[in-house]
Amino acid sequence: MSHRPVSANGSHGIPEATVARLPVYLRTLYALAENGTATVSSEELAVAAGVNSAKLRKDLSHLGSYGTRGVGYDVEYLVYQVSRELGLTQDWPVAIIGAGNLGRALANYGGFASRGFRIAGLLDSDAAVVGTRIAGLAVQHSDEMETVVRRHRVSIGVIATPAGSAQSVCDRLVAAGVTSILNFAPVVLSVPDGVDVRKVDLSIELQILAFHAQRKASMSGPAVQVVGS
Repeated sequence: MSHRPVSANGSHGIPEATVARLPVYLRTLYALAENGTATVSSEELAVAAGVNSAKLRKDLSHLGSYGTRGVGYDVEYLVYQVSRELGLTQDWPVAIIGAGNLGRALANYGGFASRGFRIAGLLDSDAAVVGTRIAGLAVQHSDEMETVVRRHRVSIGVIATPAGSAQSVCDRLVAAGVTSILNFAPVVLSVPDGVDVRKVDLSIELQILAFHAQRKASMSGPAVQVVGS
């Protein structure tokens, strides 16, 4: 497998903002493919993805995809190009630490396998949970974390534990050689250089939505007239 050098501003010289939009394009392309769409114009794809067409064309040009004038992009081939750039054309073993409600939901999510992510291990420290089966996997004790990482060559660690234990779990994953971590715990993790952490905080997302909902409600509500005394 060949590896192109990764530059400071993004994967293989691709800007980080573009990298962040590629999964959105891929999700949109999958939907188009499922509907039997063979080709799509940049304008149609941009509208479906929620970006402007100029930005989309620039993003896809980083992949070497420019479409065909008057025809647009071949949906199937563009799925392959984006998937390849995101590293989804290979197998990525994933270990989920924490088999509570969130960990169970993640393990049961069918979309991982279709995108190249294989749940190689599901671990928890609760003796009442260890040994039970979730999504066809036997929950292992978190004491076996390093063994699971080594045996399955885990590439990505998912932390779905309470905040109090998240940092120690992170430290163990890093020490075991995991350099990509998805963190669902409501805490900021400290990691050494070379380790990538993506934080998913559902409460923050809800607060942002609450802000926008409040703003829309205030804009649609009756105007308040202030009368000076």
